[in-house]
Amino acid sequence: QVQLVESGGGLVQTGGSLRLSCAASGRTFSNAIMAWFRQAPGKEREFVAAIRRIGSGTYYADSVKGRFTISRDNAKNTVYLQMNSLKPEDTAVYYCAAKPSLVVVTTADYDYWGQGTQVTVSS
Repeated sequence: QVQLVESGGGLVQTGGSLRLSCAASGRTFSNAIMAWFRQAPGKEREFVAAIRRIGSGTYYADSVKGRFTISRDNAKNTVYLQMNSLKPEDTAVYYCAAKPSLVVVTTADYDYWGQGTQVTVSS
């Protein structure tokens, strides 16, 4: 089993920044995809960004490209999401997800999920 715990959410003004963290524990997979999703009230969960645990390559939704950066620290088993130039439409619960796979997927077809952290951007 894999446990994922997100932190770093909060309330920020438009144009501000936040950094989310996702600490993984339990079983680790050499080849895994770590991703961030978000879900706003009344909307479906949507893909935000993904990164491979091993190797290069990052992937972003068009809506966050150029503003958000996903990164990882394998020594700490932690994935980060740096969010800059935040907009009110970024308001959502942000979830960390993990999938033992070599293939990055942008659907919610991930095996492990965190409990989520709330991000609220005020206008």
